[in-house]
Amino acid sequence: MRREIHQWHSPRLNKNMEIAVYGHFGFALLLLPTAAADFLEYERFQLLDVLQPLVDAGKVKVFSINSINSEAWLNNRMDPRHKAIRHQQFNAYVENEVVPFIRMHTSADTPIITSGASLGALHSANLFFRRPDLFAGTVAMSGVYDLTTYTKGYYDEDVYFNSPCHYLPNLNDPYLLDKLRHSGHIHILSGSGDYEDPESSRRLSNILASKGIPNELDIWGPDMKHDWPTWRAMLPYYIGSRF
Repeated sequence: MRREIHQWHSPRLNKNMEIAVYGHFGFALLLLPTAAADFLEYERFQLLDVLQPLVDAGKVKVFSINSINSEAWLNNRMDPRHKAIRHQQFNAYVENEVVPFIRMHTSADTPIITSGASLGALHSANLFFRRPDLFAGTVAMSGVYDLTTYTKGYYDEDVYFNSPCHYLPNLNDPYLLDKLRHSGHIHILSGSGDYEDPESSRRLSNILASKGIPNELDIWGPDMKHDWPTWRAMLPYYIGSRF
């Protein structure tokens, strides 16, 4: 499997940001790390190993980026307002730096699907729901889609607009709704085992359905815990069977 590491100084985040790229061809899969992890997390936990047959077959090209969660919602020493600002800077980094990088390494019309597990599921879903003009869908695994779960009681406009369970019920923009309704690739996955929260996935799926946005909700069994074996089973199955 072809593997490349790229990096550049992000003007929006004012720091060096790395990205790992796997494969040659196929649609682009943008991976968002869990919690405070880095761009090599999915490789370390063997998720790339189970994706390798699909990557080598040219079905998918994977782009794995760093998180800044330790500089935002997971940093208990930061002022909450500054956390919200940092989150918005991360969105701008992905939209204005990562997406053009992916286009440069694929093509202008290559679909970009976001994906992630745990906190990465929230980020991946949120990026897609905010900008369905940039992203073609999402595979969100074991997520909680209410950002206030992480904000310790803080709430402002930036929290609202990054919390899908808050802004989606009020989304009325015809252009965005049309994009979301015609995506065909909104996959919301959860296990039912230890530390999973399938009700959060059901809530998101119901909100989308109420807006006429088709989505696939898939709740796996009680043997599927909030852990890497679950995500190593989920992601290759969905990439292989739905794309």
